[in-house]
Amino acid sequence: MNITDILTIAINFIGALAIFLYAMKEMSEGLQKAAGSRMRAILGKITANPISGILTGTGVTAVIQSSSATTVMVVSFVNAGLLTLSGAVAVIMGANIGTTATAWIIALLGLGEGSGGFSLPMLLATVSLFFLFTKRDKLKPVGQTVIGLALLLVGMDLLQGAMPDLQQYPDILESIASLSGYGFWSILLFIIIGTLLTCLVQSSSAMMAITLLMCYNGMLGIEVAIALVMGQNIGTTITANIAATVANAAGKKAARAHLVFNVVGVLVTLALFRPILSLIQSVYPTDVPMAITLFHTLFNVGNTLLLVWFIPQILWLVDRMVPESADNGKKGADEEYHLSYISRGPVSTAELNLQSAKREIQLFSKQVIKMYSLLPELTKAKTTKDFDAVEQRIEHYEQLTDRMEMEITRFLTAVGGGNLSPHGSERVSTMLRIIDNLESIGDSILQIALTRKNKRHDAVHFSEHLNANLAQMDALVEHALIIMDGNLVDYDHIDLHSAYDAEHSINNCRDRLRAEHLDALKNGTYDYAVGNAYSSLYAQYEKLADYIINVSEAIDGSHRHNS
Repeated sequence: MNITDILTIAINFIGALAIFLYAMKEMSEGLQKAAGSRMRAILGKITANPISGILTGTGVTAVIQSSSATTVMVVSFVNAGLLTLSGAVAVIMGANIGTTATAWIIALLGLGEGSGGFSLPMLLATVSLFFLFTKRDKLKPVGQTVIGLALLLVGMDLLQGAMPDLQQYPDILESIASLSGYGFWSILLFIIIGTLLTCLVQSSSAMMAITLLMCYNGMLGIEVAIALVMGQNIGTTITANIAATVANAAGKKAARAHLVFNVVGVLVTLALFRPILSLIQSVYPTDVPMAITLFHTLFNVGNTLLLVWFIPQILWLVDRMVPESADNGKKGADEEYHLSYISRGPVSTAELNLQSAKREIQLFSKQVIKMYSLLPELTKAKTTKDFDAVEQRIEHYEQLTDRMEMEITRFLTAVGGGNLSPHGSERVSTMLRIIDNLESIGDSILQIALTRKNKRHDAVHFSEHLNANLAQMDALVEHALIIMDGNLVDYDHIDLHSAYDAEHSINNCRDRLRAEHLDALKNGTYDYAVGNAYSSLYAQYEKLADYIINVSEAIDGSHRHNS
């Protein structure tokens, strides 16, 4: 084999692999658009019941055709506090079972003489046109899914064609044979190779397809192929662990649990290697690709049936693998900002990032409420030093809100640039409007603090009556903030009636204070400096309330648009 042959094989193989990976992405994204929000809702309701968690993980992964997407979503939910760690372990176990569906699709449809023709892919591509060009947006993800499946079969055909005929290259056959001839050490070697290649390709499905093709072409024996599959199960955990690098301790533990689950499964399989090999050979004595597909299923199902009884022990182990200090210093650091629920790394499947962005926005809201809670401390400060300390904290919080808006906007812009469903695109627009208004709330709070600072500097003093009026306005706005924060929890079920009631109460209070203020000016009750500071403050509170109601209206507008 000369250098030209090697380059030709490499280029053909890499190109075919690229088409296969793109097809997997399209099929997965299409399925997630069609059922992504439902999948997130189902995962978010998982309890500590391991059986329901396993069944849900299996079903979700079988539907969206990506165990990596499921496990990353699970890490995000644990990180966001929407899923318990024990529930996450059960879902991850189910995800490993669900991912075997891809291997069966490849083994049954993508191998053999029938896969060499393009009739089935072309039929699927033709069917997809009906869905892709329909005016009904809800059907378009179905077309994307079908075209993804068609491309996957084309990619399999191209991969099969890119595999060299090793009968023409006996030296390569001798090399593979030599690596396979060290008994147990060969098994360990191919487990390591499978792990590294899956980490590199970032797709266990792609590596499974390559393994099945190599078996079909006689390049691999059943023992080393099984070893590659075991390595792939370890390598596929890298995606969730990468996603967990910016997660809190709970999120990291969920990712480590995925790693522990698959490593323990490999160790158990190694201990029972010969009986397992005999079992799958008795079912498929000559069909190596089908035998490998069966092993893949038995590995994940058997591993789940075994380890479901040891979830407490897995949790004990991951507790020691990830100490609580891994929370990135979040505890006791309310006035420092770190992205908690969204990753700074590459954006993964667009639809699944919306839940992470939603949780980050909820954190944004709570930071704004903490900032607002500092305003009463300004009126209670007895010394200039105490006042300045509180005012500086408010300024610091305002800088944090600017950073939060910038970071979340950057993330949502990246997500919006992905292949989103119409509902997802509308949700991104809603979130952008929300964070814009949350940042404006932070600006208004700072303006109130600065007005109080100027009042103190100018030695302007309010009467008890004026202070009581502003305290009432302060309480009404705080109530509106709490309602707004609650509406950010579930966009499909918001309390808009309470939000409008709070807004009307603030407007009525503002009108009353303004009328009293005008009468006081006419009667000379207080001088211009007092009146100016007083009117500025109640007007700023009312303006802040306008931004608050804008948040709930943005959510309601998105909900009505998609209902």
